[in-house]
Amino acid sequence: MRSTRIAITAAALGALALPVLSATSASAAPAAAPTALASSCYDLPPLPYEVHTAAVTIRSKATSNSTALGILYRSHKFTVHKKSGNWLYITDRTTGVKGWVSGTYVYRDVRMCLD
Repeated sequence: MRSTRIAITAAALGALALPVLSATSASAAPAAAPTALASSCYDLPPLPYEVHTAAVTIRSKATSNSTALGILYRSHKFTVHKKSGNWLYITDRTTGVKGWVSGTYVYRDVRMCLD
């Protein structure tokens, strides 16, 4: 089982590295083009937070025992104002409800920039 995972990981990494290696050796492209692509990736704003479960409860305080104020579903848009430990103070854009949600179910997607 472990050797299968290692083989799959090696194949995936090899597939990612192959276009980079072939592009650098096969053509004499200017060095400025890859640098511009890599720097533009880092200059992009961070990705928004998303709900990664069916629903999460908006609470009045940053504890699971506090009063429920509303629910965020997977498709709802919301704004994060601040963080306290694993809790995020948010505003639901569709209803205007403000409160705390657990960071266990709500997190920011990650953008991967390849150099």
